[in-house]
Amino acid sequence: MPDFRLISRLVVAAVAALIHTAAVGQTWPTKPVRWIVPYPPGGSTDIAARPLADAVGQALGQPGIVENRVGAGGNIGIEAAAKSAPDGHTLLVAPDSITSNPHLYRLGWDPFRDFVPVIQLARQPVVLAVHPSLGVASVAELVAAAKREPGLAYATSGAGSQQHMAAEWFAAVAGIQLTHIPYKGGGQAITDLVAGQVKIGSLGSSPVIPHYKAGKLQLLAQSTKARAPSLPEVPTYEEAGIKGLVLDQWLGVFVPAGTPNDVVARLNVEIGKALANPVIAQRYAQAALEPVGGTSSDFAKLVRDDYDKYARLVRDLRIRVD
Repeated sequence: MPDFRLISRLVVAAVAALIHTAAVGQTWPTKPVRWIVPYPPGGSTDIAARPLADAVGQALGQPGIVENRVGAGGNIGIEAAAKSAPDGHTLLVAPDSITSNPHLYRLGWDPFRDFVPVIQLARQPVVLAVHPSLGVASVAELVAAAKREPGLAYATSGAGSQQHMAAEWFAAVAGIQLTHIPYKGGGQAITDLVAGQVKIGSLGSSPVIPHYKAGKLQLLAQSTKARAPSLPEVPTYEEAGIKGLVLDQWLGVFVPAGTPNDVVARLNVEIGKALANPVIAQRYAQAALEPVGGTSSDFAKLVRDDYDKYARLVRDLRIRVD
């Protein structure tokens, strides 16, 4: 016989949960919305978040406040967001390292258990940059130089970064040996690359493009499937003969798991509208960020696919963060 008392309790609990969710959705937001950026001010994640916080705040009737919670490769800020109340008043703006870091570090958060994807904001390529003094003008010429001189050094913003993975992936496909020099952030890596102290860089495109346009660096390849709008003249890795190498650096918005579905849906709509705003689109273009948008389910699929891809890359390329 069915236990009607148990069934009754379950029904009451389910109805109460629905009523709570509806109430949150109707009253939200009741206070400023916090946008956690797990990196310092001035970087691409911060640049992407700030105009959205303002625009979405205006649409919701509550101010958006950007909070930079930095450290440990972004993990401190991500964990702070994971532990926040799931009431729609805390958002996380994170790059694709949210899908790769779990394969590299012991973490207090999990991208699937602790977060709900809201929307993809933007993407940009990892670029293969060289100092003019190296004397190469194409990927093929760099491969030839690396075969003549095994162990050529290349700079990235850090061990375990997408830049590190892209360069090791390139080396594996090309059959060459390169020596990784990880920096603590892209700023000093670019400074040394421009000065010629290191001749090769695998770096995010945004901070490199001004030096490229000034003629101080050459760009040999970019890692996206298609050429980025900001670099229409630079071939992709695949076009340059490095088949299969496709890697987007992306940014997206997440909320803590348990955030009501109608809040997630409203955030997706309002952030999507903001991304379509010509003023914000121009600010993104100036930072070499390509706005994306789309549905929450689209973004959730990307998160899952990249999580699986980085698991393979970390394993197959023996990526370590010593």
